[in-house]
Amino acid sequence: MDHKFFAMISRMKYINRWALMRSTITENISEHSLETAFIAHALALIGNKRLGKSYNAERAALLAMYHDATEIITGDLPTPIKYYNRQIRSVYNEIEDNAERQMLSYLPEDLRSEYEPLFSRTEEEAELWRLVKAADKLSALIKCIEEKRMGNADFASAEKSTLELIKSLGCEEADIFLTEFIPSFDLTLDEQC
Repeated sequence: MDHKFFAMISRMKYINRWALMRSTITENISEHSLETAFIAHALALIGNKRLGKSYNAERAALLAMYHDATEIITGDLPTPIKYYNRQIRSVYNEIEDNAERQMLSYLPEDLRSEYEPLFSRTEEEAELWRLVKAADKLSALIKCIEEKRMGNADFASAEKSTLELIKSLGCEEADIFLTEFIPSFDLTLDEQC
């Protein structure tokens, strides 16, 4: 039997983000998920090395790789629409749940239980999902900074609101990342080298 899970996963590169924004460089969910995985891994390591946590950094990266995979089916619904009101958010959650089940159905039955936790935010991995959420927002902030550096003022308010959102998360690991790593995104390549 043919299983289409990975054929569907490969379509992440066709789902563009920031649909309501004029971007100088398009970003797809495949690119975003990889960047989010890098950051989630770093946040877990920061927590372990500096805050006495015992996160599984590799697991955090893996969860981040799949965090937007259902958007292959749903598309990337812009944040202002997704969070417009509770009713829309509730319906969208149901749509995401259906997309998750559909994606899992594309796997052989013996592998589904292995992939299910990569899509479902379980209580056992709540702390890792908290890091993934922070990493997701940090990736969005990086996109805003990059667009601003390219002279795109359309991302100015998105940058401000994303930064405020990150700070409101109360995630020490993200606060450290903001302080130590985000400033270098304002540097040119020559300044970075």
